[in-house]
Amino acid sequence: MIRLDIFSDPVCPWCYIGKALLDRALESRPDHPFVLEWHPFQLNPDMPREGADRRSYLETKFGGKAQAVAVYARVEEAAQAAGLEIDFAAIQRTPNTLDAHRLIHWAGLEGRQSAMVATLFRAYFREGRDIGDAATLAELAGVAGMDAALTARLLATDADRADLAARDADARQKGVNAVPTFLIDRRYVLSGAQPVALWQQVADEIVDKLAADRAENG
Repeated sequence: MIRLDIFSDPVCPWCYIGKALLDRALESRPDHPFVLEWHPFQLNPDMPREGADRRSYLETKFGGKAQAVAVYARVEEAAQAAGLEIDFAAIQRTPNTLDAHRLIHWAGLEGRQSAMVATLFRAYFREGRDIGDAATLAELAGVAGMDAALTARLLATDADRADLAARDADARQKGVNAVPTFLIDRRYVLSGAQPVALWQQVADEIVDKLAADRAENG
């Protein structure tokens, strides 16, 4: 098996699109070699813990309403091409995502990481949920098959908060400056939402190489 490390943020629309395209490719290659592991990267590491009004934040970030609308029109077009529905009008808050990343980390300990990532994306981009809110996160943990009550208790503490922030910082120090970023076999880097055909090609080439190596080694 080949490790596929994914640096992502659950409020990043391109990460949502990138996951959808990767999922489609891997579904078409049931013998794919990848084991997925998700890693923290905050698009907005300086976001207040309570989050911010999304419209005001985006207009400030992109230099006005017109620019923000133009940017997200391109995102919406790409999402539709990937077969995704995004309800931007439903999203009222831009959250601090460190707690969401804690949730993804804990889900990984239970083998539910990809399910948790999918649940967070759906909650934010399709339902407009505030995924910086502890009660919401605990509920979503339950949806992904985790213990909601235990998650709520953990979220009320600082458990793993410093560790996740340090992992985010370490990724930046090592050159990750945008997401999604995919690290294949700890050697090869792909940045951005990649098309289905590319992932299929990568999977096929790795499977062929692994088969050739097995044949050569008897």
